[in-house]
Amino acid sequence: MPEPIELNDPEKINQLLMKIALTGKGFTTECLLAEVIDVGITYPDHLKASGEDPDASYDGKSPAWAVYHVRQGKKVFMVYGGGGKERRTQVTETP
Repeated sequence: MPEPIELNDPEKINQLLMKIALTGKGFTTECLLAEVIDVGITYPDHLKASGEDPDASYDGKSPAWAVYHVRQGKKVFMVYGGGGKERRTQVTETP
């Protein structure tokens, strides 16, 4: 099982997200970084990942994390589900 991880270095966050692929039910992607950029997070300042998802891989190895919270300022992109459940995303922005 992957250990929970928390990063605050934008470069390290981007490097990690670049190696995450999500397959299975619901939201899928070959590169989580591309999805994060698509929602407008280009310089993430915080990442938190936890849980285990056998349908997720990091650098080609499975399992990877099931839950991702990526933040830039007040905007947060969340991925949750996986592991047999339908994976979903949510974007929130605090005022």
